[in-house]
Amino acid sequence: MKAVVFDAHGPLENMRYRDAPDPTPGPKDCVIRIRAVALNGFDPMILRGIPGLKTPMPMTPGADLAGEIVALGAEVDSAQWRIGDRVTVIPNQDHGMVGETLVGGASELFATEARYLLPIPDAVSFVDAACLPVAYGTALRMLETRTQLRAGEKVLILSAAGGVGTCCVQLAKAAGCEVVACASSAARAERLKGLGADHVVDTSQQNYVAEVHRLYGKPRTRGGGGVDVIVNYTGGDSWAECFRALGRHGRLLTCGATAGFDPKTDLRYIWSFEFNIIGCNGWTRDDQIELLKRVAEGRLEPIKHCELPLSRFGEAISDLMERRVFGKAVLIS
Repeated sequence: MKAVVFDAHGPLENMRYRDAPDPTPGPKDCVIRIRAVALNGFDPMILRGIPGLKTPMPMTPGADLAGEIVALGAEVDSAQWRIGDRVTVIPNQDHGMVGETLVGGASELFATEARYLLPIPDAVSFVDAACLPVAYGTALRMLETRTQLRAGEKVLILSAAGGVGTCCVQLAKAAGCEVVACASSAARAERLKGLGADHVVDTSQQNYVAEVHRLYGKPRTRGGGGVDVIVNYTGGDSWAECFRALGRHGRLLTCGATAGFDPKTDLRYIWSFEFNIIGCNGWTRDDQIELLKRVAEGRLEPIKHCELPLSRFGEAISDLMERRVFGKAVLIS
């Protein structure tokens, strides 16, 4: 089979589209003919190497994948799964994370235990199914399970043009919230309006804290001003900065730290405004099932940045590295 593979951490040039051994399924495994694999922000990070995280070599990226079953292990329940079934994979598995500590799915064939498969509804395409697990699953759990957004709340979403961000915009609007979405260019900000954002901020030209103050007033310790919820999975310099936009009893949500995990902070804001800081680490099987259902019913739309052949993986990874992606970059096999 063909696969995207790297043998050592380093630059994009370390990745190659090349021949690789077909997967050898165990008795509980299914072999999947990959039709679509969606990339995530952590794919370039895994390529470069994350201190303390052991990556198996040779490594193939891609946690989010969808395809059809082409072979069943001897112990797989043939009453539940059949050759030809359209399936997607649950990547956060008991023994590791696909594309992170387990070999990923940017390949023509992929093997995994049958218990990590989910059927794809007829109304959902391979591409849409592949977009959902990591980014959309995390957004769903963060906004609905962990935070329980309420209609009428004001929500500020930083880096809203990525996979997590585009889903957060849609979920917050569906919950009846007023959404302020931030992006790093005017063009990306304009696209966020098309997803339903009530206000957009081009952070290359505007300061989002000043925009929140203009829209809602400066937060006051006795109440009033600011937004009710901030989604901040960038960290870095934006961590302490966003405190100035969050109102009293506000909730600050985080599921990552793409700009730095050890930012300077200011504890005075946290106690003075009685903030609630809410973390989210992944999603559940039920969350992924719920996302498939919403897409099938037309209540959620996975936003695609590109759909490229697997052989053109370098273009998609480059866009991720340069932060040009709006939504999800998908590779077609």
